[in-house]
Amino acid sequence: MDINKYIGSKIREFREIKNLTQEDIANYLKTTAQTISRYEIGDRKTNQEILFKLAEYFKVSINDFFPPLNFDNVIPINITNDTVQIPVLGTIKAGIPIEAQQDILEYIEIPKKWTKGGRNFYGLKISGDSMFPKYSEKDIVIFEQTSDYSIANNKDCAVMVNDFDATFKNVTISENGITLVPLNLNNQDNYLPTFYNKEQIESLPVKIIGIAREKRTRL
Repeated sequence: MDINKYIGSKIREFREIKNLTQEDIANYLKTTAQTISRYEIGDRKTNQEILFKLAEYFKVSINDFFPPLNFDNVIPINITNDTVQIPVLGTIKAGIPIEAQQDILEYIEIPKKWTKGGRNFYGLKISGDSMFPKYSEKDIVIFEQTSDYSIANNKDCAVMVNDFDATFKNVTISENGITLVPLNLNNQDNYLPTFYNKEQIESLPVKIIGIAREKRTRL
């Protein structure tokens, strides 16, 4: 999914529901009808300020401009005696295998059957609110270790950018590249989707390092 095209389609949808023209929207935003047209076809990226203004104008939530949250990849489980322990990390260091990371906060249990076929898991303690409300600060998210882009689309993933910056975002993959989408868009910290084209994926690089499989919240 091209996130810019999706947002553009929602702008057009809300505009047509209100029986407004592109000129009406342009006058409100103090821009041109051509710019609104480019927003609607996804040829021009909107920023957070514009989306907040449009949300207020259309009387909708800013989240309504983005794809609905997908909870399908978060699997509830019952812990049994047949378990193994995995590390919970505070951060992920580039170039170091997950099992060799030193910044280990604790160990938690997962079902041993998860590891069949050589599958590996690790936990990350969430810091910040870019994935709120689905994930809250100090939640522990269990990730299945993988670098496979083909299974990461529309999943909540740990992603390494520039070989040093590990981030947790919802991933949208298209033929043009990858978009990292924060779930908390109604905020004051300027969380916005970030797009990387194929060249940037290779040169930076941008790597999938895990897919979220379970969230654990402690009271």
